[in-house]
Amino acid sequence: MRVIEYAPGQPCWSELATHDWQGAKDFYHKLFGWEMADMAMPGSAFSMFTLDGDDLGAIYQVPSALAGSVKTQWGIYFATEDVNAAIERVKAAGGELIMGPHEVGHAGWMAQLADPEGARFAVWQSKRHIGAKRRGEPGALCWVELACRSPSRAQGFYSKVFGWDCRESANEDMPYREWLVADEALGGMLEMTAEWGEMPAHWMLYFQVVDCDVFAKRAQELGGTLCVPPTNIPGVGRFAVLNDPDGGVFSVIAIHSA
Repeated sequence: MRVIEYAPGQPCWSELATHDWQGAKDFYHKLFGWEMADMAMPGSAFSMFTLDGDDLGAIYQVPSALAGSVKTQWGIYFATEDVNAAIERVKAAGGELIMGPHEVGHAGWMAQLADPEGARFAVWQSKRHIGAKRRGEPGALCWVELACRSPSRAQGFYSKVFGWDCRESANEDMPYREWLVADEALGGMLEMTAEWGEMPAHWMLYFQVVDCDVFAKRAQELGGTLCVPPTNIPGVGRFAVLNDPDGGVFSVIAIHSA
């Protein structure tokens, strides 16, 4: 659906930092049908990806000076009414300011942050650009998910920073919590067990698709790899976790019709 504004705390923008900007543009264009609008950015190659002319997110080249320390990864932005106040709430709750705040031309203000376990996210205070113009439809972001080792600690942190509520999922097969803004579920949280090894806490982005199996196969044909094969979530849909050719991890999900 088309979006004209975001409530504070809602996911509002997705962004891929990659070491292969041209390759990433080609991969995601062929996979999702996203169009790429290249933009001039000092020190980096940068493109908006769009769906029927509506901005959805961005893909940018990791600057050479950071090539050894920044891996290819998807990032999520959450809407805020005051980026500086959000930074102070993050610090007070035990998180960390990684970068910013920065003014992005006439578009808005942003800052990159980390929660107490190190999971990174960003906040966006809009001026002329609200963020993604679509959500919750094929080709667009539809869900975000925090994987962490201390759900109770994370729940306290994000509730203080964004005012999110949290509820236990009805899924009996796996403990799961859902994040809520004004009673609307925006994402979820799961606990990382010993089987996750040393993988750090992180946010996972889910993009909606019509057929999970078709997209998983197509991603592999385009040079991506399968991390989690297409799997049913009872009462929800069918999802898969994928790596793009440069190692960027993301998920796709086909939502069951009500």
